[in-house]
Parts: sequence; structure tokens; C-alpha cells
Amino acid sequence: MKTYTYTGETLEEATRKAKSVHGDEPLVLKTRELRKKTLTEKGLYELVIAVQDEEKPLPQNSVKKRLEEISQKNYEQKKQESKITLESDIDFSERAKQITELLSSSPSSPKNPYNIPTPPQTPKKPTLQESEELKAIKKEVEQMSDRLKLVQNMLWEEKKPSPNTKIPQEFAEIYNLAKSSGIDHDRLEALMDLSLELMPLSMRSNSVTIKRYFREVLRKMVICKAERLEGAKKNIVMLVGPTGVGKTTTLAKLAARYSLMLDMRYRVGVITLDSYKIAAMEQLMTYARMMKLPIERADDPKDLSTAIDRLGYCDFILIDTAGHSQYDSQKLELLKKYANSDYSISVHLVLSASTKYEDLKEIYRSFSAVEIDSIIFSKLDESRSFGNIFSLVCDIKKPISYFSIGQVVPSDLLVASNDYFVDCLLDGFKNPNKEE
Repeated sequence: MKTYTYTGETLEEATRKAKSVHGDEPLVLKTRELRKKTLTEKGLYELVIAVQDEEKPLPQNSVKKRLEEISQKNYEQKKQESKITLESDIDFSERAKQITELLSSSPSSPKNPYNIPTPPQTPKKPTLQESEELKAIKKEVEQMSDRLKLVQNMLWEEKKPSPNTKIPQEFAEIYNLAKSSGIDHDRLEALMDLSLELMPLSMRSNSVTIKRYFREVLRKMVICKAERLEGAKKNIVMLVGPTGVGKTTTLAKLAARYSLMLDMRYRVGVITLDSYKIAAMEQLMTYARMMKLPIERADDPKDLSTAIDRLGYCDFILIDTAGHSQYDSQKLELLKKYANSDYSISVHLVLSASTKYEDLKEIYRSFSAVEIDSIIFSKLDESRSFGNIFSLVCDIKKPISYFSIGQVVPSDLLVASNDYFVDCLLDGFKNPNKEE
């Protein structure tokens, strides 16, 4: 006699594991509770059984081999019921492929991967019993898919980032996916704790439902500002941000969107405060001339009020500012004076999606002296991970108003949405303008 030990969340689960390997009548030697079930941890029970010496146990460290042999036993039972002879040397993945082919073929198909004996007479339509058997096999194929994912993560315990991380094995796939997106470690663990706390137990056995639920948690943590322009009158929008993030191009996209693309063609005027860069001034004037928009220039806060007055007939007044370092306190102070004019100005901070998380925090901290209303993220097409954006908006609790996804004016500007951002976060950047 040899003894073997199995564990499970309940004694019933441990018993099922033992029966699946050693048959229906294992000799139970001992049972005990290793860990009580709590709010944060599942229960753990141990079952010790005895079997005859000639039975060879499966290696304890080979999850994949155990799954293969369990699956083989299940198929041997189905073979006896339906008289299907399976070749014993077909491996786990090949068997799943062949079952799928069997399900997709017609009853008269010449394909016969399992060597099913074919009678000489004309094939009959499947009986009700045979249909039920096919449904059962199809269901088992779906279960195999989830088992294979468990095999891929069978070393999850060794790959956990820290001993204190309490993430069950079934969450390994979504955890690795979110980690690769660049979400900072502490926030990612908090997200996992939240998902484990709120997710119903019935949803945890399927990787698809786990990912769908986690996606919904992420979606609710991102704030996006809806574009409400009905009856717009005298909206003054100022774009601020560091050098090189694409403020001038983004302003041109907004101007084109408001004046050309929407059903309601708004009257748009442009003001530039960037008198330092001749190239930036010429670029903005070129855009304004192409779209036939009035453009004004202001060199100090008093000139800004005068320029706004001259464009008083416009529905939208877009203000382009000079880019400068977040560490230039003198220019930041001047920018604050521009924003604190006699008019109500909505300030949008333009940030590049390719900027790392720590720098995004520092830029926001410096420009927040201007009382930022929302964030515009540019250059999404130049980045392949967006955890830095997610981490920042969770920190600052400011809404995202627009995404700039390329250089094309005006089409490469999207009104921000939670669904689009979470898709980019988990699946990578997608340009909806180029999808077929």
C-alpha cells in the first residue's frame, strides 16, 4: 500500500481529486483542516488515502501531465458508452483539435479521426442520445480550454511579485495582462483586491467572465468628460502643457471639429500667446487661413482680454499657449495670470501618452496652479502601453476630454470614452479611423 495526499477548498473537492486519479474507492486514512476560510483567504483541507502498490502516482509537480491523464480517463468512459475507439497515444492538445473537427463535420463527412466503425448501410441521422453525447463532448472541449490556461500559469505561485500578494491562480492571466500595460504595482494589487472582493464566486471559474468583470472595474475608475456643445455660446478654451506635446496641432483639430465636422457649424476664433516660436505662430496661422478662422495675438494678460473682446461674436475661442518646462516657475506664474482674466476660461492640460508615469505626475503638479479643468492626451499612436495614463487619472481625479491619436487634422481626434481607453489599456492601441 502507498499513501497519497490531496488538498482542496473543501473535503469534497479533495475527494474528487483523489477519485479522478485512483478510482472510485480510495481508502481514506486521514482528513484534516489546514486553513479556515476567511474573508480574504479560501479554506484548505487535506485528504490522505492509501492505494495498492502497483498503482503508479502522478508526479506532484506536473500539473499538465495530471490533466492529460484525468482527461484520458474521462474519454475512456465515453468510448465504452458510444463504442468510439481512441488511440491511446493522442496527446492533450491534439485530442481537443480532433474533437472540434468531429463536431464541425456532417454525419456523412468522410473524416473519421476516431476510427468510428461505419456500417455499410446509409448513415442515419443522429439520435437524441447521440446528440446529447456530442453536446457533452463540446462542453468538455470548452473546459479543456480553461484547463490549458491553468497549465500555462501552473508556476503562478513562484511568479508572484511578492509573498504578500493574495491573487488566486485563476486571476493570473488578467493580472499579467494588466501588469504588462504599465499600471503601477501598488495600484494593480489594489485593483485585484477590489475585484476579488466584489466578483461573485460563480464568475471565477471562467477566464472570459473574469476578464469581462475586471474590464468593467477599470472602466468605472476612469472619468471621461462628455462633449456637450448644444447651445454653445462664448466658450473660451485654453490649452496648456509642456513643450512638444502637440498643443498647436490639437488646437487645430478642435477648431476644425467645432467649425467643420459637427452638424452645428460653430463660429471659432483663435488666439495665440506663443510669441516666442515663429514656427509655431506660422503653423497656427496656416491652419487658421485654411479653415478661414479669425486669429489674434496677445503678448501679455491685458492684450488677452482685448483679443477676447474682438472675437466676442465667436461661439468658441481657442487659446494656444507657449510650451515650457514644468520647472520654469516664472513662465508658469505668467500662465496663471493669463488664465485668471476677467473671463471664464476652461483650461485643458495636454499631455503625451508616451510620457512615463512619474513625469506625468510632476507635470500635472506644476501646471495645476492654473486650475486645470480636464486632460487631453496626445500621441496615443506613439505608445503601446497606457498604464501610466490610468495611474495618473486615478491619482488626480480629473476627467479626460479628448484623445489625439495621430497627426491628421481634424480626423485624428476622439472624444474620450471609458470603453475605448480600457480597450487600449488591455489590448493595445487601435486607431478606429483605420479599421476596416
